[in-house]
Formats: sequence, structure tokens, C-alpha cells
Amino acid sequence: TSIKVFVENINAYLLDANARGRKTVLIIEEAQNLSPDVLEQLRLLTNLETNQRKLLQIIMVGQPELKEILSRPEVRQLDQRITARYHLAPLSKKEVAAYVNHRLAVAGANNRLFPPSSMNKLFRLSGGIPRLINLLCDRALLGAYVQGQGNVDKRTLVKAAKEVFGETKVKEMPRNAFRWVLIILGIVSSAVVLAATFYNNSKLQTVTVQTSVNQKLDILQWPADKPVDQSRDMAYRALFKQWNISYQKRGNNTGCQQALDQGLSCLEGPRSLNELSRLNRPAVLKLFDDNGSEFYAALISFQGKTATVIVGGETRTVDVKEIEQRWLGDYTLLWRTPPDYQGSIYLGYHGTVVEWLEKQMAIIQGRTAQNKKNMVYDKALVQQIRKFQLKEGLVPDGIVGPQTIIHLQNAAENDEPVLAGKRENK
Repeated sequence: TSIKVFVENINAYLLDANARGRKTVLIIEEAQNLSPDVLEQLRLLTNLETNQRKLLQIIMVGQPELKEILSRPEVRQLDQRITARYHLAPLSKKEVAAYVNHRLAVAGANNRLFPPSSMNKLFRLSGGIPRLINLLCDRALLGAYVQGQGNVDKRTLVKAAKEVFGETKVKEMPRNAFRWVLIILGIVSSAVVLAATFYNNSKLQTVTVQTSVNQKLDILQWPADKPVDQSRDMAYRALFKQWNISYQKRGNNTGCQQALDQGLSCLEGPRSLNELSRLNRPAVLKLFDDNGSEFYAALISFQGKTATVIVGGETRTVDVKEIEQRWLGDYTLLWRTPPDYQGSIYLGYHGTVVEWLEKQMAIIQGRTAQNKKNMVYDKALVQQIRKFQLKEGLVPDGIVGPQTIIHLQNAAENDEPVLAGKRENK
């Protein structure tokens, strides 16, 4: 469990790969979220080498904050080892057309859905920002279908822009509106998936249109009268309230540190809404507005195709699709650790936490729990956990980490805040 052992194992792997003529590359997304301690470990990994070459190439992909972090004195040694930096700028007019046509071709479109005049208008409205291109195309294609049109004309595109940006905010975007993406220690080619598919399922479209007509939903955006630099703290405050605990802004004392002080832990990372809904815990989401600026919101509950979020202290009911359009998968949720939990539980582990594990499985299986002291996580219990993990859509490795524990708590109906109602045991 020591860093020394991990580094030795990594070094052995890298030496073996090098001996076989293979290059090893580590790619880290959202690198601006790495702590100084982790950045220092990365620096140490760059020391792994032979007499001829480095054994590991590292590519860090992040937002502009990454550049600021690397300029800090405590990480200057890592900053000095960067050999290449690249900034991704907005797409050009020609690239916008190629981008849209490629994504439509992948989606199975055989005809030209955006004529050249509409493509030019799309470029001017989006400023070449991929995220805005996705939003506009998705809404415009739906509008074209509803109107019975075979392609998207400029009028439909402008109407879509009004729905996406708001009636008073439709204007041609300046070229410098895009928040550049910083890519360091190498060059990466990145493609953003275009969420614009020409729908041809009339049943699906009828449901979509009826939902928009019969249910008035809120817009997922940051309140104009609230300082956006407080959005993270306000989102954490809303999340903590779901657990009936208080959150206080304390300098560099993060929400996760405050959670630890109150017997909870954080689970973070990139994830889809489907995976997050299966974890069934309220979460703080990192979102982006139409200009690419970030803000935070607390996801409180799901109700079918809608969700309840708290943004800037305001509770709103929004379309789940709007969350997907403004969210790249970054989240933080809270979960309660079992007694004596020190980390992932492996075969042969023993102690109070294994007794807790046995009780959870007994509740789920509807049987009487074994009442033993200093219980061992043996092969029989591992096999039960593997079956449970497989049923829950988890990797059935028998290792009990945060995700497995959360699923166990959900299935055993422990008293924890959830996004949706308690599920029935099957």
C-alpha cells in the first residue's frame, strides 16, 4: 500500500513495455482538478527512464485554470518539464461545416440537412464553439422535423438560437468568446460528439413535443443577480442540506474535507447521467452556460425526464436533456462510509467493516446475518458480492469500493438521501 511499491510496479511495467518496443502514454483529462500533491507525484513519474529515453509520456488536458495552477511556485519543477503546449481555438467556418457533416454522416444522415447558407449562419451564431454548435443543431433539427421540413433553413436556425440563448441574447458570437482548452506535454486531437441526429421516429417526436407543451420547465442557467464565483459554495451548501449537515465557506477547506469531518466521504469523477442516477445520490454538478463559462448546481432529484436542481439558491425543475447539454460529467456526491472502513475491501480482509458487509447482504437476500466477531471476507462472501455487482451493472471483481458500497446501501434501503425513490429488492 506504499507509494514506493506502486512506483516500483509502474517502473517494472514501463521497462517491460519499453523492451517490447512500445511507448506508454498517460492522458489525464480535467487536469485542473489535480491537487499539488498529485502533481508532485506526476513529476516523480517523469523521472522513470533508461539511459536512452524517458519511459512515460504524460499528456494533461484541462481548462485555463490549469495554466494558472502550473505557474504556482510549489509546482514549478513540473512546469519546467513541459515540452509542448497547445491551445484549442474555435472552429473556422470551413471546420464547422466539416464537423457538422461528419457527425451527421456518423448518425446515418444521407442527405444534406444544413444547406450552405444555414451553415454560414450557424458559424456566425455559434462563433465556432463546439458546445454551442451541438446545442443549436440539436434544437434546429427538432424544429425542422416538427415543421415537416427536409432540411434546416436560416429561419429555423435563428428560431432555434432564440430557444437556446433566449429571445434577447441572439447575436453573432465574437471569435474570442470560446474559453480555450489547454493541452500540455504533448498534442491531442479531440472531437466533440455532435448531439444532433435527424429524428425519424414519429412516436418519439410526439412524446417530445407533448412534454414541452404540457409541462412548463425552468431554464438551467445561473441567476443574473447572483455572483457566479459563489456558485460552488452555494451548490455544496444545498448538497449538505440534503444530509442535514451544515456547510461553511472556510478558505481552502473544501466541501470534501468538511464532509470527512462529519463522517462522510466524497465520490468524484466524470460520469454519465445514467450512471449517476444508478448511484442514486444527490450531487454537485459542474455546468457550463452558453458562453462556455462554468457554474455549479446541486442535483437533488429525478422525476422521469425532468430533474430538480438548486442553482444559486433557487430550486428549479428542468429537462434532463438540458443538463446533458450543459454537463461534461464532472460531479461530486457524498456517501457514508461503513464502520472501520479504511479503503477498498479485498479477499482476506477482516474486521468490523466485513461484519457490516455481511449484514447488508443478509438484508438484501432476506436471510439472517451471521453473527461472528472479526469476520473474514472469505470466498463465499466474495462470490455473493460478485453476483450483486453483476446485477447492479458494476464490474464483478469482488472488490468492495465506494460504488459497490453505495449500491449496497441503496439496495438495503439505508437511511440516506437519494435522487429517486427507494428501489425494490429483486
